Amino acid sequence: MSSKLFYVKRPSTLKKDAPLMIMCHGYGSDENDLFSFAQELPEELFIISLRAPYGMQPYGNAWYAINFNAEKGKWSDNEQAKRSVEIIAKFIDYACQNHPVDPKNVTLLGFSQGTILSYAVALNYPNKVKNVVALSGYINEELLPNKIEDNEVSHLNFFCSHGSQDQVIPVEWARKTPDFLKALHINYSYKEYPVGHGVAPNNFKDFKEWLIEHI
Repeated sequence: MSSKLFYVKRPSTLKKDAPLMIMCHGYGSDENDLFSFAQELPEELFIISLRAPYGMQPYGNAWYAINFNAEKGKWSDNEQAKRSVEIIAKFIDYACQNHPVDPKNVTLLGFSQGTILSYAVALNYPNKVKNVVALSGYINEELLPNKIEDNEVSHLNFFCSHGSQDQVIPVEWARKTPDFLKALHINYSYKEYPVGHGVAPNNFKDFKEWLIEHI
């Protein structure tokens, strides 16, 4: 089995059954962005940071296209996004088969577009995921199954955060997340920080502490 995605990794201090973290960057970025967090995260994590499959000009990468159209305004290519959901889901299998990690202890960490995809992967393939750290994103219901069974997703844990002054993804979109997850009896933490589209130091501190409790 081969990987379709380029990635960088930081091995765990554990020789086997390490908790696995897979990082999914935002629109226009690359694998090095979130990977800058790696040195500050628990040493037992086996960390993989992915590069999204669609290259952009002059640089950067995307999980799916965001189009700017005078009639429609800004809109996302959901079909392309669904393909990326499948690619990430298959990558989880690849990583678990090719690295000394515990397939029952997989955490997805996403930012912005990477968060939207992380939500979708976890809710489409809950058997592949344990935890999600969802930074500055929202749940796009068009990427989800028509029906989600509570008993299939109730083991999931989500840390969700957003900037109250986010100028890219409105905080109102993120504020719908708690009700959505609560209805499925999913364990979650939702926090807001007085920043724009980014990760504040307090945000990093909070999700790191949450992570230590859940891996």
